[in-house]
Amino acid sequence: MASELKRLIDQVSREKGIDRQTLIHTLEEAIKSAIKKRYGSRFDLDVTFNEEFGEIEAFQFKEVVEEVTDPEKQVSLQEARHLDPEIETGDELGIRMDTETLGRIAAQSAKQVIIQKMKDAEREVVFDEYKNRKGEIVNGIVQRVIKHAIIVNLGQSEAMLPIKEQIPREVYRQGDRIRAYVLDVKKISKGPQIVLSRTHPHFIIQLFQAEVPEMAEGIVSIIAATREPGSRAKIAVVSKSSDVDPVGACVGMKGARVQNVVQELHGEKIDIVPWNMDPAKFVVNALAPAIISKVIIDQANRSMEVVVPDDQLSLAIGKRGQNVRLASKLTNWRIDVSSESKYNRKKQVGYQDFLRITGLEEELADRLYENGITSLEEFNEASFSELSDITHLPEETLQAMKQEVLELLRKETGDDAGMHEEIDDHDSSGEDLEENQEGGNVIETGSLTGETTPGTEEK
Repeated sequence: MASELKRLIDQVSREKGIDRQTLIHTLEEAIKSAIKKRYGSRFDLDVTFNEEFGEIEAFQFKEVVEEVTDPEKQVSLQEARHLDPEIETGDELGIRMDTETLGRIAAQSAKQVIIQKMKDAEREVVFDEYKNRKGEIVNGIVQRVIKHAIIVNLGQSEAMLPIKEQIPREVYRQGDRIRAYVLDVKKISKGPQIVLSRTHPHFIIQLFQAEVPEMAEGIVSIIAATREPGSRAKIAVVSKSSDVDPVGACVGMKGARVQNVVQELHGEKIDIVPWNMDPAKFVVNALAPAIISKVIIDQANRSMEVVVPDDQLSLAIGKRGQNVRLASKLTNWRIDVSSESKYNRKKQVGYQDFLRITGLEEELADRLYENGITSLEEFNEASFSELSDITHLPEETLQAMKQEVLELLRKETGDDAGMHEEIDDHDSSGEDLEENQEGGNVIETGSLTGETTPGTEEK
C-alpha cells in the first residue's frame, strides 16, 4: 500500500504537471484535516510523508506530566516511559497515530480535500504557464461555441475567444482547429481564465514573425500595425541592413509569405509600407498606392493636410475612408486629404473671403466656386434665387450674408489689395517649400513614393 501511494504521487505529478512536493504537502494537509475532524481540533499534530517507506505518518504531540488533567494534550510520565524510557516530566512526546482507523467520513473528507488541493495546484500550474505566454500565438481546437464566446481547448487548459475579439464573418464549429493571440491571463474564482484574440494588431505581427526568417534574425522589424479586422490592415516595416528590402522580405517569393498570413486571416487585405523617420515621407508611404502632391504639416496639432491629384482622391481616401483612417492610425498623425483643385481654390483670395462670411462653410464655398461665383463682389451681385439654388439656404439667411458681404467690401482698403497681389505672386512662384497661413510647411512630394504589397490596393 505504501509503495502504491508513492507510485500514485509520481504518476499524478507527471501527468498533471504538478510539482511532486506540492502533492505531498496536499496529502499531509488532507490527513491532518481528517484527523482533526475525527478527534477534534485541539490536537497538536504533525503529519509528514515518509519517503523511505512511501507512507503518510501522523504524530500527536503531548506534554509529559505527573498527573494528567487534559488527556488530549497531556500524557502521564508512567505511560510515556513505556514508549521512551529516558523521557522526563515537561518533555513533549510524539505518539504515532493509526491513520487507517480514521473512519469512512474522515477518509471521505480527506479525499475531498486532496481533490480540491489538486485542482488548485493544477490551476496554479496553468496560470504560471500562460501568464508568461501573453503576446504569443497558441493553437487549439474549438471545444464548444456559446453565445458570446468560443471555448478553445489548448490541451491541458481551456481558453475563451470573446465575440469582440473574433474577426467578423468568421465561423467556427466544434472540432475546428484555431490559432489565436494570447491577449490576457486572469485569475478568477473558477481558476485561470485565458483570453484569446484574433483581432489584435499584434496577432498579425506575430503571424509575420513566424513567416519571415529575417524577422527572427532581427534584420527586419515591424514598427507599427493597425487593422480593421476582416477587411484591411497596414503594417510599417524597416530593415537594419541596406541589402535587405523589408517590404520584399515580408511579401516573399511570388507573394508566398504574405499570402500565408492573408489565408490565416481569411482574406484580410494587407498593405506593407516602409517606415521612415521623416513623418511626411511616412505618411506618403502609408497612403500608398495613391500619388501625393503636397503635404502641409502642422507640428503643433500633429496633423497633416495631404494634397492629391483629383483623380487620386478616392484612392487616397479609400472605401468609406478606410485607407486614410488606417494610415492615420499607423502614423499616429491626423490626416486630412484634399484634391489639388480644392487646395488651389482655398489658396485663392476670393475663396478665403467666402470663409469670412458667418455660416458659410467650406462645402458651401466649394459649391459657389463650382457655379462660377468666385468673389465677394460676384456673391453680392448674384440674385437670391440663384444663391438659394446653389446653397439651399433660406432667403433670410442669404439676406444676412449679403449684408455682411457689403460690410466686408466697405472695409476693403488699398493695403488689403496689395496683400492680395502679394499672395497671388507667391502662389504662382512654384517654390517647393512655403509657409502656409497657419505656420505649417508645405512639402512637394514628387520624389516621395510609397510601397505596398502587390494586389492589395483598394480602389
